[in-house]
Amino acid sequence: MVRTASTMLPLGTEAPNFSLPDTDGKSISRDDFRGQRGLLVVFMCNHCPYVKHVAPELARLADEYQAKDVAVVGISSNDIVAQPDDSPEMMKQEAATQGYHFPYLYDATQAVAKSYKAACTPDFYLFDADFKLVYRGQMDGTRPNQGAQPDGADLRAALEALLARRPIPEPHKPSIGCNIKWKSGAEPEYFNPAGTA
Repeated sequence: MVRTASTMLPLGTEAPNFSLPDTDGKSISRDDFRGQRGLLVVFMCNHCPYVKHVAPELARLADEYQAKDVAVVGISSNDIVAQPDDSPEMMKQEAATQGYHFPYLYDATQAVAKSYKAACTPDFYLFDADFKLVYRGQMDGTRPNQGAQPDGADLRAALEALLARRPIPEPHKPSIGCNIKWKSGAEPEYFNPAGTA
């Protein structure tokens, strides 16, 4: 496990398009979420302790804000040869276990992760109704094995500001997690194998 931080994609970036299969094999694209008040894209996986730490709060937060017309989508881009626990079959099981009521997509080629410059799991990207990036960074300041329970404070504040049409205060603190498990020899140029630890 390499402890890795978000690349902090520039605010205002348009959400790169994607068309990926969900855990039932149905293709889901970015434009399926057009007309929503926002779009939260979460790069995540099954096995990562950082994702497991926030999973219950992520499930709660997603249910709460989907009811307010903010679309939520999870994307796993890990190499399942290196990390078989992150296979689409296991993703379906994990979504049921955690109570994820949002599409959980598999990025087999890793091209979508690279288009977002996603680096870690979890990595959060919040876009407005026009698919412009308004927040990227941590869900909250808690980390695994530190005793504090996640409350989603940073991400919730960003979502509330988005819904109220207010600017989201900076600085945004990078998310921290396990590095995305890139296919050997296909790591993106921004991958730092030394991580931040």
